[in-house]
Amino acid sequence: MHSSAILRIHELPPEERAVYAKLNPERLPEHVAIIMDGNGRWAGRRLLKRFQGHQQGAKSVQLVTETASRIGLRWLTLYAFSLENNLRRPRAEVNFLMRLLRSYLESNVQRMMDNNVRIRYIGRTHDLPPEVQEKMMWAEETTARNTGTTLTLALNYGARSELVDAFRSLTAEMKHKHISPESITEEDIHRHLYTAHIPDPDLLIRTSGEMRISNFLLWQIAYAEIYVTDLLWPDFRGVHLLEAIANYQRRERRYGGLTENVGEVEENPERIRIAAG
Repeated sequence: MHSSAILRIHELPPEERAVYAKLNPERLPEHVAIIMDGNGRWAGRRLLKRFQGHQQGAKSVQLVTETASRIGLRWLTLYAFSLENNLRRPRAEVNFLMRLLRSYLESNVQRMMDNNVRIRYIGRTHDLPPEVQEKMMWAEETTARNTGTTLTLALNYGARSELVDAFRSLTAEMKHKHISPESITEEDIHRHLYTAHIPDPDLLIRTSGEMRISNFLLWQIAYAEIYVTDLLWPDFRGVHLLEAIANYQRRERRYGGLTENVGEVEENPERIRIAAG
């Protein structure tokens, strides 16, 4: 966590405090990313309009972010609005989501200040309506000096588009600096991603029970632990974030290596006979 971040465990509601008490504070993930899914289904099951599901989903963003800030989570990235949403959803719904984003920022910046949260964005945000971009910039500038949780909203975002943009930027750099293709490394690509300033996610959460990534942070989640819950996003709260972190802490991250409980390693592989057929 940031050296200047202050834990506020005493502010957790009792239900959240009970789950947090079972966690190892030294093994909190540094970065949690969430695919927020299920707003429409949440509304449909209650015979409500889709926009009411989105409104309730915005409330979940607020509550989950507050919990993240209280426990000292450094980075929280939320998949708020995909490039596909922008291209394939009805314009009336897209326009409502843009108004909801503006309203969320207007009404929650003071909460971010109170919780020491700073806000940033990734995605092709330059394609969003100018009045939305203006509000986004205002919120980012207002919270820029906060030192607690960094809340990153993925807006008009698609991971494949991010890679295209990164490769275009890297190609321009190679041409300008006369860099040979053979010298390009993974770090060079990383420098040109939207998330160059953010560590890769340790934990990826998906709500609504869907078993897919949906074009989110494809490069960055190479070694992330994945946690899927059947809860729809409007029902997701801080306690569920803590439960996901508890599940994460029960896992053993290997990054392609071995652990103590995977069998004995043959010291001389040349002695091993490979069975035919």
